[in-house]
Amino acid sequence: MDVFKYKYINIFFFFEVLYYFNGINLTFLNHDYFSQKEVNSEHKQLHMIITPRKINLFILFKMPLGYISGMRVKSITETTAIVRIKHQWINQNPFKSMFWAAQGMAAEMATGVLVMKAIKASNKKVSMLVSHQEADFFKKATGKILFTCCGGNQIKEAIQKSIETGEGQIVRLTSKGENEDGIIVSSFLFEWSLKVKK
Repeated sequence: MDVFKYKYINIFFFFEVLYYFNGINLTFLNHDYFSQKEVNSEHKQLHMIITPRKINLFILFKMPLGYISGMRVKSITETTAIVRIKHQWINQNPFKSMFWAAQGMAAEMATGVLVMKAIKASNKKVSMLVSHQEADFFKKATGKILFTCCGGNQIKEAIQKSIETGEGQIVRLTSKGENEDGIIVSSFLFEWSLKVKK
């Protein structure tokens, strides 16, 4: 009975995934598809309207460590992305707060999802890579932390400049994490290298 129930749940989940992706080609779930060659154009794997639900499913299959740690995209607009992560046993440090790397995953995702959204809107093939990262920590991260990046316009300008010049561009995006009291616990700076392919 338990075996049957387990198989039933997995089958149900599989069809739920197909429903969320609206019949989109799911070949990117094959690990061979997500090769190094495709990393620089990972936005191609999101042939859909980018929504928090679909990005979170993408995280589940392509960034399982982030998903297990509790990282979830809460909202996305043209200019702003918010990613939530909650302090829990799986992402803790010895000091009863969230491990800095768990915060870093959520902070980077807030910037990365904006980059993917801008690339999709440009209808261009654009390579994307983090070339540098800095971080400052101000307070222990406990409870729910929201990382916010408001760099959508900067990304669009960088892509447009790359289109015009044919050269790679560096865009500096800040992602700040706030606790439930509205206090900033950490701030991350990511330098994304963007270049439109010919």
